Amino acid sequence: MNRKGTQFFPFAAIVGQEEMKRALILNVIDPGIGGLLIRGEKGTAKSTTVRALAQVLPPITHAAGCPFRCRPGNTDAMCVYCREKIENGETLEWTKSPMRVVELPLSATEDRITGTLDLEHVLKTGKKKFEPGVLAQANGNILYVDEVNLLEDHIVDLLLDSAAMGVNYVEREGVSFSHPSRFVLVGSMNPEEGELRPQLLDRFGLSMEIKGVKDHDLRNEIVMRKLAYEDDPEGYTEKYREETEALAHRIENARNTLSRVTVDEDSVSLATGVALEFGMEGHRADIAIIRASRANAAFEGRTEITKDDIRMVAPMVLSHRVKRKPFEKTEFDREALAECLERL
Repeated sequence: MNRKGTQFFPFAAIVGQEEMKRALILNVIDPGIGGLLIRGEKGTAKSTTVRALAQVLPPITHAAGCPFRCRPGNTDAMCVYCREKIENGETLEWTKSPMRVVELPLSATEDRITGTLDLEHVLKTGKKKFEPGVLAQANGNILYVDEVNLLEDHIVDLLLDSAAMGVNYVEREGVSFSHPSRFVLVGSMNPEEGELRPQLLDRFGLSMEIKGVKDHDLRNEIVMRKLAYEDDPEGYTEKYREETEALAHRIENARNTLSRVTVDEDSVSLATGVALEFGMEGHRADIAIIRASRANAAFEGRTEITKDDIRMVAPMVLSHRVKRKPFEKTEFDREALAECLERL
């Protein structure tokens, strides 16, 4: 996970991967989109961009001293400790902390991820003692898994289930414990090292196919920025401080605006029409298109979804869900999308 004080390349200074940056931002604005899978060859700034995202993440309100950082609102969605305090008539103290990017090591065991129950303590005292794991730290944050395709399938299933349900449930020898675990799951991978099963791919709300920058001038700019940062990380980061703060403020405003963005029948009809055009069987794609479009509208400062919002997010939603024949190109057909939107 992130270590306090760790310096990362400024998010605002990353160039050439604007679509990846937008996909990450949309998930921060609306975690209900379902996370992001970033696919691409090595050296395309996948990990750099995700780690740098921490600089523009908005603050969240949570219970002070709670190991799970329970959020205000629905008492049933809180951990057992916070619920007990409320039931005993105690008033929870609330505080604000910035969202974080929590990293999952590839070597992490299931117990390290879910947390562990101390059964000996339960037998001796009759009270549950739970040692929180990564899913507790991830609550309210971004959970980043680099090389997600190299994780065992049951671990990926566990992460996706927790992300979808917003709860981590642990049971050992008939003793159970649960706590809130609502997070944005971001995975990155190099397809040359192996693929995820289609069933797992579909569980990610958005997906990006990242390629190296081909423009000569832009490649020059990337190299110059990287060298300038390495020469003076703190000074270079300070250079982008105002831009970083402005972007963080814009994201926080979008989160506050999100509930006011109107989802009308025309927008839904466009989303479902696009999903049908590209052969989507379930409804995850339709819902993801609407949620991502709504988040994009909020980020642009609007309270209504436009066709341009759907045009922007549809490739992110559909690219990993479109069924392809063997050896068929993996690039999403944007011309077909444009023609579809013209007809609808």
